[in-house]
Amino acid sequence: MKGSTYRRCSCRDPKTGKELGTSCPKRNSKNHCTYSIRQELSPRADGSRRSFARGGYDSRKAAQADLDHVRALLGLAESDDPEGTELISAMLAEVSSEKTPLPDVEETRRRLNAGQDLVGSLTVSEWLDRWLAGKRIRKSGVSRYETDVRVHLKPHIGDRRLDRLRVSHLSEMFTAITDANAEILEQNAQRRAAVEELASVPWKGLGNRARRKAMKTAIDAMPPFRRVTGPSTRQHVKATLRAALNEAIGQQIITFNPASHVEIDPVRKPKALVWTDERVARWQQTGEKPSPVMVWTPEQTGAFLDFVAADRLYAMWHLVAFRGLRRGEACGQPWSETNLDRHSLTVTGQLVQDGWDVEASEPKTDSGFRVVALDDDTVSVLERHRKQQEADRAEWGPAWVDTGLVFTQEDGSWLHPGKVTDLFERLVAASGLPPIRLHDLHHGAATLMLAAGIDVKIVSDTLGHSDTRITRDIYQSVLPHVGKSSAEATAKLVPLQRKAEAEKAARKVAKAAQKAKEKAKAQAKAEKKKARKKPKK
Repeated sequence: MKGSTYRRCSCRDPKTGKELGTSCPKRNSKNHCTYSIRQELSPRADGSRRSFARGGYDSRKAAQADLDHVRALLGLAESDDPEGTELISAMLAEVSSEKTPLPDVEETRRRLNAGQDLVGSLTVSEWLDRWLAGKRIRKSGVSRYETDVRVHLKPHIGDRRLDRLRVSHLSEMFTAITDANAEILEQNAQRRAAVEELASVPWKGLGNRARRKAMKTAIDAMPPFRRVTGPSTRQHVKATLRAALNEAIGQQIITFNPASHVEIDPVRKPKALVWTDERVARWQQTGEKPSPVMVWTPEQTGAFLDFVAADRLYAMWHLVAFRGLRRGEACGQPWSETNLDRHSLTVTGQLVQDGWDVEASEPKTDSGFRVVALDDDTVSVLERHRKQQEADRAEWGPAWVDTGLVFTQEDGSWLHPGKVTDLFERLVAASGLPPIRLHDLHHGAATLMLAAGIDVKIVSDTLGHSDTRITRDIYQSVLPHVGKSSAEATAKLVPLQRKAEAEKAARKVAKAAQKAKEKAKAQAKAEKKKARKKPKK
């Protein structure tokens, strides 16, 4: 295909505005004109011509170097490879029209052989949009990905070219998020202090009213209260980007995933702690929970179930407390998968929230599909609940919504998981017991099973954990009396000489104490007898 370099004068006739071209009187002057190149490319699919054109070179040598570069790129495609020729021609046409630098020959060769985009102008933002559009998971999962992309990834790295994204760029992003957290905390503290000061200003009095008005104006001008991006959220942002980039590698768009190598602060999962008497006393004094995950003792769990015995959803609280169903699983449990005659139920679905909307979904993992055994008391509770539900159905008549679920609203329609959580928190507050979350009732079931000596594998299967390590990691703390018993049992297994000596010394001390006690008793008896024999005056 033809190509050439040529001089070009851009001077124009002041009257007509047309370029003078070869008629320019200064054309032969040194450094007056610039050099341009033009290289024919393969024709378009419709047969029309296209070419690579670029100007503004200071010398013929510089123009020739770029022309040779263009020809080297065209030479990457074999003569019997019309598809490769078309790809390179399309790339050069785009580079020409966009006036972007010529791509590296070896990088283009690698991309061509790997079947990747040759231009490489795809941005991180464009790829994330494409990746999200292709996700085929439940709506709530996509929404979480969309939040990570919209709030964090696009603002920080969205404009970067996908193929040039580096680990350093991601480190800078997470550093910026951490810096923003510090700023948010400072702004929240300032706003909180201003609100508290406003609350302390009296309403009465002209001066006070003027002061309150000025303070309200200042508070309105402050940034609103905001949440910081915690370690767990940062890990999720990293996981979202890693998944998106892995997909790009799978489609041969990039060859390296920087999200797999960037280091950020690890997340320490909170351990479940039991509400002991000491912790309850501390909570009553300060109002602070020792851990985000708190578990009731068996006595506290029993006290709560007794308190809510008359509640319409008592059977749900009972089932979660003893069998550890998650909130969404309990809300979405159908009667068709609840076999009271065989003392079991099968978890096959759940109700999940997407924002405030509710949708039915399958369990998140394969381990979520499971059979849960039911004890006699739980079966009796569910049988009473079913009778009450049948009475509700008869009362509502044609207005009854037949969802087929075990736990429903009064008219048979779905329970909203968020409202269930709100109701549980109100009941806990009214009971006077130390606070736990609804999910902590699920944790409590695990702790009770472990305390009862149930094998950790059975506990893990009942809860729907994919690995027993998850069960062990979360429930390292057990009920106090169980820990004491295990400690005593362990100590008895090891014979210790110092232990025997200590026991011997203790027996000797006890024997000496007994002799002293007997001696004192005999002395007191003798003095009493002597006092009786003493003559009266």
